[in-house]
Amino acid sequence: MARQAEVHGYENGPDDEAGHAVAGPRGLVRMLLLLLAFSAIGGCAFAPGGHINENRLDESLDSRVDIEPITPELVGRMRIVEPHARPTSPPLRQEVQDYEYRLGPGDVVSVIVYDHPELTIPAGSDRPAEEAGNRIRPDGSMFYPYVGRVRVTGMTLEELRGLITRRLSSVITDPQVEVGVAAFRSQKVYISGAVESPGTLPITIVPLTVLDAISQASGASSAADWHNVLLYRDGREERLSLYALLRQGDHSQNRLLRDGDVLHVPTAENQNVVVLGQVRRPGAIPLGNERITLTDALARAGGVNESRAQPSGIFVVRGNTPDSEKLATVYQLDISDATRLMLGTRFPLEPQDVVYVTSAPLARWNNVISLLLPSVTLPGDLASSVDDIGDL
Repeated sequence: MARQAEVHGYENGPDDEAGHAVAGPRGLVRMLLLLLAFSAIGGCAFAPGGHINENRLDESLDSRVDIEPITPELVGRMRIVEPHARPTSPPLRQEVQDYEYRLGPGDVVSVIVYDHPELTIPAGSDRPAEEAGNRIRPDGSMFYPYVGRVRVTGMTLEELRGLITRRLSSVITDPQVEVGVAAFRSQKVYISGAVESPGTLPITIVPLTVLDAISQASGASSAADWHNVLLYRDGREERLSLYALLRQGDHSQNRLLRDGDVLHVPTAENQNVVVLGQVRRPGAIPLGNERITLTDALARAGGVNESRAQPSGIFVVRGNTPDSEKLATVYQLDISDATRLMLGTRFPLEPQDVVYVTSAPLARWNNVISLLLPSVTLPGDLASSVDDIGDL
C-alpha cells in the first residue's frame, strides 16, 4: 500500500534514542496477540477448560486496515466545515408553492351555504363542526342534501366546492358555497424517538415540513442526536441533520412531509469517542451534539502520559462502511515535535472513533513482565526512574 509506506516505522517502527526498536502498527498488533497468548496460558492453571488456538496466533489485521499519517494535507481535506446558512432548496420551495390538500377517508368536511342555514347546519347548531360536519366514509364517499352521495377522495377543497355548487344550482338560485375541513383524520405522519412529544401529526391544508414537525412535537429532547435524524418514506431511508437545520440555518436539510412518513430522532447514547492507552484518564467521551478534535479528546482524557507514552504512537481507529473492502482506517499522529499537536486541533473526530496512545518500549516491557509474573512486585516504575535519573 503506497500510503502505508509513507508512515515511518510501519513494519518495525523507528528507533528510540537508546537504539531500541519501537513497534509500529504491525508490531503493536503482534504484541497484543502475544500478550493475549500469555494471559491465556497463565489462565489455564486456574480456569477449567482454558484453551488457546495456536493456529490463530499468526492472524494479522494488516491487510484489512489502511494506515494514513496525519499530515497538513490530510487535515486540510478533513477540516471542520464552518457553519453557514443555506436557503430553502428550489425543489422544496416549488413543492410548498404547489401544495394542495386532498381529501381522504375519515376527514370531516364542513359546508356553508350562505342564506340557507338548514343546509349549513343540518345536525343542529349546538354541536361542534367536527361532529356536525360531513364525514367521508371509508369508501371515499360523502353525502350532502340535494347533492347525494358522491366520491370525494382525492379532491381538493376547491374541486369539492365546485361540485356542490353545480349540484345545488338545480334547487337554489346562485348558491354561495364555502367548503372547509373540520377535522383532519385521513393523513398523518409519525414522529418518534428523542422528542418531547412523540406521536402522530395530521397532514392539513398547511404544508408540514420536518422543521414544522419537530416544532409541533415540542422540539428535540436534550438526549437527541441532532446529526442523524432519519426520514423513512416508501421503504427508503434518508438521513438529515437537524443540527445543520436549526443551528447553522441550512434549510437544504428541510423536507415536505407526506402521508405515512416516519420521522425518527435517535438518541445520542452512541455518540462518543473512546480514548485508551497511555493517557491519564482513559475512557469514553460523550459527544452529544458537538464535534471535537483529536487534541480536544486527548485533553479531556487528562493528556498524554509523557513518561510512558510513545510520541509517534497516537492512533485514531475509524471503522469503514460495511461495503468497504477494508475493516477500518488507522490515522497516525506523531507528536515527537510538540508543534504537531496543532495538526490534532484540525483533525475532527467522528462518533465511535477509538483513540489509542501506545506505550514507550520500557513501559511496554514493564507491562509484559507484570503480566507474566503477577505475583512479583516490580521495584518501582522503570520509566519514571529513567526520568528521575535524567533530572539529576
